[in-house]
Amino acid sequence: MNTEQATNPRASLSVTDGIAMMVGLIIGVGIFKLPFLVALNVDSSAAFIGMWVVGGAITLIGALVYAELAAAYPSTGGEYHFLTRAYGSSVGLLFAWARTTVIQTGAIAAVAFVFGDYAQQLWPLGTYGSPIYAAAALVFITLINLAGTYESKNAQIIFTVLEVGALLFVSFVGLALASPAPTADVAPSAGGGTLGLAIVFILFTYGGWNEAAYLSRDVRDVSRNMVRILVVGTVTVTLLYILINVAYLHVLGLEGARKAPAIAADVMRAGMGPIGAVLVSLFVCCAALSTINGSVFTGARVYHALGQDLAVRSLGLWSATGNNPRNAIYIQSAISLGLIAFGASTKEGFEAMVAYTAPVFWFFLFLVALAAIILRRRDAGQERPFRMPLYPLPPVLLCLTCLYLFYSSIAYAGRGALVGVAVLVLGLPLLWFARTKNSAAAR
Repeated sequence: MNTEQATNPRASLSVTDGIAMMVGLIIGVGIFKLPFLVALNVDSSAAFIGMWVVGGAITLIGALVYAELAAAYPSTGGEYHFLTRAYGSSVGLLFAWARTTVIQTGAIAAVAFVFGDYAQQLWPLGTYGSPIYAAAALVFITLINLAGTYESKNAQIIFTVLEVGALLFVSFVGLALASPAPTADVAPSAGGGTLGLAIVFILFTYGGWNEAAYLSRDVRDVSRNMVRILVVGTVTVTLLYILINVAYLHVLGLEGARKAPAIAADVMRAGMGPIGAVLVSLFVCCAALSTINGSVFTGARVYHALGQDLAVRSLGLWSATGNNPRNAIYIQSAISLGLIAFGASTKEGFEAMVAYTAPVFWFFLFLVALAAIILRRRDAGQERPFRMPLYPLPPVLLCLTCLYLFYSSIAYAGRGALVGVAVLVLGLPLLWFARTKNSAAAR
């Protein structure tokens, strides 16, 4: 048999592998930067820490919704598969288009730019150093994923261990080596901050947990293990985030945190001097590589599922050699490289990519949360190895959160958000193509 012939995925990931994937996807560059924006929008240290707990709770609610869906409907297509079952092929195909051209590829490009920005600080390459480093990081991770599921899984474990170690190290420096901030009354935020805006930044930092849905065909004994991966991964990240934010407050206090855009670097500098800032750049680069690797791994799965549903053999090809969707990885990385070039032309690479992806992402996440309710009613006889507790509260809360963040992304992201929505609309001809293909097959 030709080793590149289409085959079914082999379930090869353990619970530990899945948790490493999930933790690596969530812990990214945001935790080293965004806490200062959270501090600007709260009025006390207790509220600052409390909002990170709330963010973890919201993430856990989403994880419970996804755990039920992934255990009941395991598929390489993840959310695409859920949406198709709930709303029909048209919505599923539109999501697949959005994910392949906006959501996943835009997120990969955004994180690649962060890697480029920090690598440029360590070793400058000139005016276009950041996009050059971003493209190089994506090519490197793509080659690892092309080698096979085993190689990309092991790389993710290494990256995750390194970035978790980085969080623990920054926390240790802040709590044990740096001098504590002087105790003082905290003045109200000058910008009249709001808790609602704080949670927007916090949930961005927790972003990536939903990618675990695309592992459901790769996980052994998915009916039992998917909920463990989602819950343990979420709780692990929440505890790490609380710990490092306590360290930030210990060194800087809330007032100091409000004045620290590079908050992790300030804490490391306070505890270790100039070498601390260099180490933070290395930590951020490691976190970025971890997120890119996990995103490339999970993102390519939806191309495979889409290719199978549309009977596009080259897109639906599954490599028996690497136990991976080889062609899908090529296509996804090519689109992401194109977006890196687009971001480089705007000179605001990271911000442009975040604005590009945000409204489309939150819109479809809302539809997935609603799908959990629809499928509970419609597929009453479907075996559900895991049932989320307190139903229907989790999907309802997730729906409300997504609607709020969709509104916020449209209101604050500007033209970049409109470009992302425009690209989504350009996917409408795909629905016509799919219907034409299905009609021809039915004759």
